[in-house]
Amino acid sequence: MRLAAPWWLLALIPLAISVAYLLRARESRRAFVRYSLSGVLRGFSRGPRAAFSELPLALRVLAMVFLIVALARPQGALTRETFEAEGIDIVLALDVSGSMKANDFKPNRLAVARRVASDFVEGRPHDRIGYVTFATTAITRSPLTIDQAALRQIIEGTGFSNEGSTAIGTALATSVNRLRESEAKSKVIILLTDGQNNAGEVDPLTAAELARTMGVRVYTIGAGSREGQSPGLIGRFFGNRPAPVDEDQLTQIAEATGGQYFRAESEEALEQVYDQISRLEKGKIDAGVVRQYREAFAPWALLALLCLLGEFILRRTWLQGLAGA
Repeated sequence: MRLAAPWWLLALIPLAISVAYLLRARESRRAFVRYSLSGVLRGFSRGPRAAFSELPLALRVLAMVFLIVALARPQGALTRETFEAEGIDIVLALDVSGSMKANDFKPNRLAVARRVASDFVEGRPHDRIGYVTFATTAITRSPLTIDQAALRQIIEGTGFSNEGSTAIGTALATSVNRLRESEAKSKVIILLTDGQNNAGEVDPLTAAELARTMGVRVYTIGAGSREGQSPGLIGRFFGNRPAPVDEDQLTQIAEATGGQYFRAESEEALEQVYDQISRLEKGKIDAGVVRQYREAFAPWALLALLCLLGEFILRRTWLQGLAGA
């Protein structure tokens, strides 16, 4: 409980002085009447009912006290815990080219990458996350959003591209563009691929330099075992073809932006990579207590009103009859 306007309580001082002065004046008058013959006779005629003549004054004083307390605005506290989160803006860039059909991850690389990325999103409730897929070209599937449910649905519904090439530079440039207007203190791109840049007009290292200039850290992930094979049109007739990862280039991209390159050769390793990135990129979350207050002056105002109403009724009814008796 607190008072929002406690200075109103100062009004109790002149009220107390006025009441004391009034009571003293009445006491002096009663002392004079008490020793007069008419006062003695009046006392015998009125009896104990005379004491009730003080009720209107008492009710008025109480009404003034209650009104002053109401004006001081007593408030009751409602306490709740809050969390102030300073999130991170993240763009997930996922390779959906045909090589992601390789089954060294079961059932295939893309299916595992989708699931792990979806779990990663679920574990970042305070961050805005965007989503880009790429093969020969790059497509923004979702802008930065905090709608985890919608984003996870988009990620889990991602399918393979009919395009067989991999435009890492274009994917990186598109992801950087999604962060162009971001005001977050930390901006991150997580790019997962199982191949090498062989399409697109943007050089990956040029895109990495753009990311560095904009203060974007890039974490690159090379997915797939080193012996991984990618099925495709050639594989249907002549067997599966190798699906190499350009680790040197992915490492250069990450190091140029202050990020890190990871190699994930199994589903468990990929999960560990995302967990490690999640630990590296922690947003600032401050727990605190916020006190909200509800107004509690209404009962005091009601008491003041009831006292005034009681005084009015006494003066207009019973005390009028008492005075005429």
